[in-house]
Amino acid sequence: MTAHRLETSAAAPSAPDPVLRDRVSELRRALEDGLIGAGALVERLLIGLLAGGHVLVEGAPGLAKTRAVKRLSAGLDASFARIQCTPDLMPADLTGATVWRPDQGRFEFLAGPLFHSLVLVDEINRAPPKVQSALLEAMAERQVTAGAATHALPDPFMVVATQNPIEHEGTFPLPEAQLDRFLLHVIVGLPDAASERLILDLVERETLAGEQAMPLRLTADEVRRARRDAAATHLSPALKDYIVRIVAATRSMEVAPEARRAIEHPVSPRGTLALAAAVKARAYLKGRDHGTPDDVAELAADALAHRLVLTWRAAADGRTARDLVPVLLDAVRPL
Repeated sequence: MTAHRLETSAAAPSAPDPVLRDRVSELRRALEDGLIGAGALVERLLIGLLAGGHVLVEGAPGLAKTRAVKRLSAGLDASFARIQCTPDLMPADLTGATVWRPDQGRFEFLAGPLFHSLVLVDEINRAPPKVQSALLEAMAERQVTAGAATHALPDPFMVVATQNPIEHEGTFPLPEAQLDRFLLHVIVGLPDAASERLILDLVERETLAGEQAMPLRLTADEVRRARRDAAATHLSPALKDYIVRIVAATRSMEVAPEARRAIEHPVSPRGTLALAAAVKARAYLKGRDHGTPDDVAELAADALAHRLVLTWRAAADGRTARDLVPVLLDAVRPL
């Protein structure tokens, strides 16, 4: 009996480090200070970082998508690389290649830009399918295969990809399997007039005085520890049931028949896991030790919409997957 009690006590998760949580909060404030009106984007990027997932950011040119990721990299004491996608990009441009060293009489692997902790893939939908496949392995398996050898990627490893929704020439839409590997798909909209006025002032200040440096840099070890703390956030059985019931509603005609008729392929269990992980990370960012139904409702569209495939009729009618998420949330209520 005593041994059993000791085992149970040893397995219990430790309380989150308050100093580390404060440093993550300080990083969030610093990011928001340099990104006017981008609080939701900053939150999603940090959720991806804390949940160990990848983030796809979609928006028109000029909405600070690249700036947001570069500022995040400035707040991390970890390596960063940016890949500008073009239609002639080759897989080796991302993964690296094995080269022959005649002076040494051996082959040597030269690592590509994927071998960094934070990788920005700009305009990912301009990359051809072969490149997207190479990126898929890196995102899904945290490894790269070059020739006959497999090389592990660093820990932490995170991909943030951007895509432009208003240009179609020379683009290759991401296949569903690739979309499914993104923890979140974030849509960035145009700012309102008040925010744009603040953006003008911010850029003017930076032009005259230079961009303000980030006040801190999280180390790779701190990121790993923060991930463990976020993963230990409590989800009640009722909240887990709520998440599962939302995802299950994409597969059943009984709960939300209007939405189900518009869905060709529903959300897989990976969507359930992604939403749960994102909810935990958001609760951690909010300073809570538990997730809430509000966290689920806030993140459902970003975690689930890109995992839904609409019927051709629904698409022809102009409906989008994001249109269906509020319908699902109305039909499935928390207990």
